[in-house]
Amino acid sequence: MRIGMILDNVYPPDPRVENEAIELIKSGHNVFLFCLTYGNEEKEENIQGIEVRRYKTNKLEYKLSALAYTIPLYSTLMKSKIKDFITKNKIEAIHIHDIRIAEAAFLANKKANLPTTLDLHENRPEIMRFYPHLQKPLGKLLISISKWKKKEEEFVKKSSKVVVVTEDAKQELVDRVGVNKDKIVVVPNTIRTSFFEGNEALPVSFNKEPEDFIVLYLGDTGTRRGLKTVVDSIISIEKEEKIKNIKFVIVGKESRYLERMINEYNLQKKVVLMGWQNDKTFRSWIEISDVCVSPLHRNIHHDTTYANKIFQYMSMGKPVLVSDATAQKKVVEQHGSGLVHVAEDVKDFTNKLLTLYYDKTLRESLGTKGISFIKNHFTWDITSEQLINLYKNL
Repeated sequence: MRIGMILDNVYPPDPRVENEAIELIKSGHNVFLFCLTYGNEEKEENIQGIEVRRYKTNKLEYKLSALAYTIPLYSTLMKSKIKDFITKNKIEAIHIHDIRIAEAAFLANKKANLPTTLDLHENRPEIMRFYPHLQKPLGKLLISISKWKKKEEEFVKKSSKVVVVTEDAKQELVDRVGVNKDKIVVVPNTIRTSFFEGNEALPVSFNKEPEDFIVLYLGDTGTRRGLKTVVDSIISIEKEEKIKNIKFVIVGKESRYLERMINEYNLQKKVVLMGWQNDKTFRSWIEISDVCVSPLHRNIHHDTTYANKIFQYMSMGKPVLVSDATAQKKVVEQHGSGLVHVAEDVKDFTNKLLTLYYDKTLRESLGTKGISFIKNHFTWDITSEQLINLYKNL
């Protein structure tokens, strides 16, 4: 089958798009990827078997994308490009990545009426509530989250199939939209075995002293990620002098609120901001850690998605300490790979962290169970089977 994936972004990188496309190619399909370019990249390029087709865009179109469901201009502009993509590449099935470009894809497909899969990487309307520009009066005036939610429900009903990342996301859609559960397929964001078995890890520029106890966080540093909870915990531990040798290492984009906290409480030796790093160093960062964290705040989006970092942590045999955001809580408790704290509860986080600090045997046991879960049940070659079956029966 000639599958046309629709992505409203540049490519590469996009790990989910890449993983799905490569798996479908391995199953005998031809995958063509519609994506955008702001520069002079090759208009057509084959990347790992994916037939990439780039269409020119600009900053104005990017800004209009935020207003996709306020005014129809963005969808109108993208429709003609997608229609050209469908025709020139003789596409037989459409696979839409997320809802921002979904309306344009459905409009472009109106005449051809090809089977359509809607791939929801996240609960976009819910996560939009935390976008900085939507916290401002003009953003709230121009962008209606309720309209995006209604559009998402409309697209779910229109699609031949819908792909989500967790069982919780599937159930949320069934309850909210009222579609048959058989229409929705769960394809989690899992990792490839090459992450923990390959030889591609780059070294890191960090000197870990023999006595250091390293708590690691990889990823986005936005406030909803819960890093303030961890820093507040470090402050509490410092005051009570419970752990002398603890260091909280953050590998992610530097953040002003974290910098302010570090300076205010003189935590330069306890909380280390490494900035964003090459993803090929992630394995090395995890290797030098003792405990890895994902302290997400609770909200509908976090409750129905996984932070992929927890699977990277587990694959390297590290115990995890995660908040009780529903999806990650379930996976950690079911497979015994870590401890769970109440989201945004500094005292509970601190108690769980101290439990792990003082009990090396527990850390090793949790780490071993995490490795077993990942290797036997939760690598991409296992979880992608649902995607393969979707296209076998489409």
